[in-house]
Amino acid sequence: MSAEPLLADAPWLTAGGTARVLALLGTDGEEARVVGGAVRNALLGLAPGDIDIATTALPDEVIRRAKAAGIKSVPTGIDHGTVTLVIDAHPYEVTTLREDTETFGRKAKVAFGRDWVKDAERRDFTMNGLSVDARGVVYDYVGGINDAKARRVRFIGDPDQRIAEDYLRILRFFRIHAAFGAGEPDRDGYLACIRGRAGLASLSAERVRMEMLKLLVAGGAAAAVRAMAEGGLLQTLTGGVVYTGPLDTMIAIERELGLSPSSTRRLAALAVAVTEDAKRLAVRLRLSNAEAKALDSMGHRWWRLATKDEANARRLLYRLGPESYHDRVLLGWARAAADVHSPRWRALAQLPQRWTAPKFPLKAADFIARGLAEGPALGHVLTLAEDAWLAADFPLEEAALAAIADRAVARIRGDQKD
Repeated sequence: MSAEPLLADAPWLTAGGTARVLALLGTDGEEARVVGGAVRNALLGLAPGDIDIATTALPDEVIRRAKAAGIKSVPTGIDHGTVTLVIDAHPYEVTTLREDTETFGRKAKVAFGRDWVKDAERRDFTMNGLSVDARGVVYDYVGGINDAKARRVRFIGDPDQRIAEDYLRILRFFRIHAAFGAGEPDRDGYLACIRGRAGLASLSAERVRMEMLKLLVAGGAAAAVRAMAEGGLLQTLTGGVVYTGPLDTMIAIERELGLSPSSTRRLAALAVAVTEDAKRLAVRLRLSNAEAKALDSMGHRWWRLATKDEANARRLLYRLGPESYHDRVLLGWARAAADVHSPRWRALAQLPQRWTAPKFPLKAADFIARGLAEGPALGHVLTLAEDAWLAADFPLEEAALAAIADRAVARIRGDQKD
């Protein structure tokens, strides 16, 4: 075990709400420390992110002290010892020290305790098993400091046992490596993930979705996903063929264009070749309606973009809107195996920045004035006129619009006579 004052000057620890919670729970024989990801991030020079606090105090005592101090408490996971304290509208998750007495996935039975070593040993990875007190002293019972400095994601104890406790740790292994690791994944952990891959089928779609979408936007996503594919871990999750090459290209395109990483675009590049793939993923990963709609739109005939000139691209932009158009172009670009520096694909992708689609200027009144009655024919004539207006490249001159309207009405009347 090592204990070093590595974070003595960390402002997020020594002031504000965090310091207040640690002080509240660190007196009269009790102790409190920040644990997990915030400590890891701080050692890596990153923002702490969510701040989780562990304490020797039992949940009822946490609630009692919070009430006495005028701090709002919410029993968010009281059965597992978790109480959320809210200070200045910011939540701090506080959990009483625990050790597993029986383990079967997410339903492990736990007992509250006062042993910081046992609490650390029940966590997943060594770099997540660190804790820090109010003085900035970092406590390491599992070798997490050295692993964090080496950016090595390693299971605590026996990897097979850790995975059997919760198969989501397979996805977390690759996600944490993608976000904080370097080089090849830890070999012992990687092989254990392969051995335990059948357990992925037991996970809920919601939990898999959460980890996969986080993984896909991590800095090392491309290498981590490739390692998962090589280990036979992805097909169980997606239920279909995966395409690591287009994912690599999509990530490169986003960087080339200076775009923020998009989990939905990257998921499409990885696993959507046709709209049927999008529908399957929406079910398997329990995607939100917006995510499912975006995947379906991207997967719809993206291959046609390979032959589109700018005039045709403008019509597609008009139909789809800027966001859906942009995402479909990027998927087409990623799947076309084109150069990420391609001037043509860049021009297609940046069309919404250069050109804004006008609104269709003809209205129902224009056709009623030409003698059409309200009803199904009116809706049909509007569609015909809009198609003709797009084919003519969005004219706005009155004479051109009148001609389009006249031809559409003539066609409708001809159809009615037939």
